[in-house]
Amino acid sequence: MYVGTLSFDLLLGDVHSLKEKRSVVRPIVAELQRKFSVSAAEVSDQDLHRRARLGVALVAGDPGFVSDVLDRCERLVAARPEVELLSVRRRLHTDED
Repeated sequence: MYVGTLSFDLLLGDVHSLKEKRSVVRPIVAELQRKFSVSAAEVSDQDLHRRARLGVALVAGDPGFVSDVLDRCERLVAARPEVELLSVRRRLHTDED
């Protein structure tokens, strides 16, 4: 069993309130979940209106599959024009960790 995780640190564009932040973050989380069948959520910085930290997790039996899906998730977030991707942290865990 392999568990892959991504942590995205995002800077949001022209956002001036937490309500506007939700209107940017929610569609990204929903698209990740819908397209790639991953678990995704905003995991930190909920009280900052121009920053967001998203977490993504995936469980599979093949490390190559996990890596491929995480690559596609990263490309999707990086391609969003309304956010600037500041950093990405990727980890691969096995059931032996």
